[in-house]
Amino acid sequence: MTDRPVLMFDSGIGGLTVLREARVLMPDRRFVYVADDAGFPYGEWEEEALKRRIVELFGRLIEEHRPEIAVIACNTASTLVMAELRAAYPQTPFVGTVPAIKPAAERTRSGFVSVLATPGTVKRAYTRDLIQSFAAQCHVRLVGSQNLARMAEAHIRGEAMDDAAIRAEIEPCFVEEDGKRTDIVVLACTHYPFLANVFRRLAPWPVDWLDPAEAIARRALSLLNGTSSNAVEHEPDCAIFTSAKPDFPTRRLMQGFGLKPV
Repeated sequence: MTDRPVLMFDSGIGGLTVLREARVLMPDRRFVYVADDAGFPYGEWEEEALKRRIVELFGRLIEEHRPEIAVIACNTASTLVMAELRAAYPQTPFVGTVPAIKPAAERTRSGFVSVLATPGTVKRAYTRDLIQSFAAQCHVRLVGSQNLARMAEAHIRGEAMDDAAIRAEIEPCFVEEDGKRTDIVVLACTHYPFLANVFRRLAPWPVDWLDPAEAIARRALSLLNGTSSNAVEHEPDCAIFTSAKPDFPTRRLMQGFGLKPV
């Protein structure tokens, strides 16, 4: 048996949506959650600088924690740097997070799909390749939000939300042409599911808000071959912040998720 952890990585607290699903599927595993809050938000970085940052950061994380698997619970990072991470650290399996365009194309009835993402994910060639490969027959609208990740972080910390501001961010997702309407919106940022109930309330009509968290967790479990660490009494799950100074609401949030801030 092993006590090597599952490392869950995000630019902020959005990866908690994936952690929540991973714990359901892997209740006996130890998790180390890493928030690169010193680099948040990733959407504002120049690509090559962000690649260097993430690859160098993982060198330290792998050396310190020896994870059995690393889950990149961030669309922006996954669509940018997965190849570099796998090349730099071939002994560590990596699971990425990419926009759920294929399942959206399979489920849509109207053929109108929107992808709600960060500007970095929207402009990535990887995202457009997914559309070309799996949704060429669909009308796919890419919507890059500059503000929703920050709004989601504020919301999950308990801060008041401005409905009008959120409505303005999601409004471009809703397309109506020739009697057909958008019926699926892909949540292509792991922060966004925290706002899903707000989205449903503010949407001009009902749609399926597609959250990939469960699929990511299932992929991680499949790579672990179902092995278990339940014979090992392991340390508590922990949360690491690259700023080394999370504020009180964030520390309280982590504790609510059963994570010990270190």
